[in-house]
Amino acid sequence: MYVLLSVITLVGAMPAFAQQDAAKKLLAEVSKKYDSYQTIQANFSFSAIQAANKGRYSDVGTLYLDKKNNKYQITMNNQDLISDSKNLHTILKDEKEVQIAEIENNADAIDPSNIFSFYKTGFKYTLVGNEKSGTTLLDVVQLTPTDTKKNYTKIKLRINKSTKLIHDATIYDKNGGQYNYTIKSQTPNKKLDNSLFTFNKSKYSGYEIVDLR
Repeated sequence: MYVLLSVITLVGAMPAFAQQDAAKKLLAEVSKKYDSYQTIQANFSFSAIQAANKGRYSDVGTLYLDKKNNKYQITMNNQDLISDSKNLHTILKDEKEVQIAEIENNADAIDPSNIFSFYKTGFKYTLVGNEKSGTTLLDVVQLTPTDTKKNYTKIKLRINKSTKLIHDATIYDKNGGQYNYTIKSQTPNKKLDNSLFTFNKSKYSGYEIVDLR
């Protein structure tokens, strides 16, 4: 009886192992492609649904990422972010305010600056099927954090089946909120001027500077 139960358990587990192996292989292909890039310029859209009040927010923007030097600029309608790898300048356009903070390695934060690499550590993953966005066929990987103290329960990562490029990522938090980043277009290894990653105070005349360092 023990042997029979062991065989049944093993057979039942095989599909799960196969899905894990398939997800691991797919993410390795995705990483190999992005790891070969020195810079990335990407246009993206962002949307958020707050579970508590059903509030919705959306924006569009462009990411300029210097992977080699760990610098980035993110421009959106309502705010810009400029990181020189040491300090982060958050420019709040409506409030006419610039907040300066030291860069912190926040493992919980997932945003356009690390959307191409966040999945590499700290997750269990499963290939759960295929979906379509228009005529584009996408592989769907579900990521579950190994640390249950994270403020999100899972992440749905969709990858272009033919190019192995990330199409979008949807984060599900523990309060029922959803946050989606969709990569509209991306250009690798484009020459990016270093001035993109330097805060120029003269461009923000009339803005209040709040130094949080």
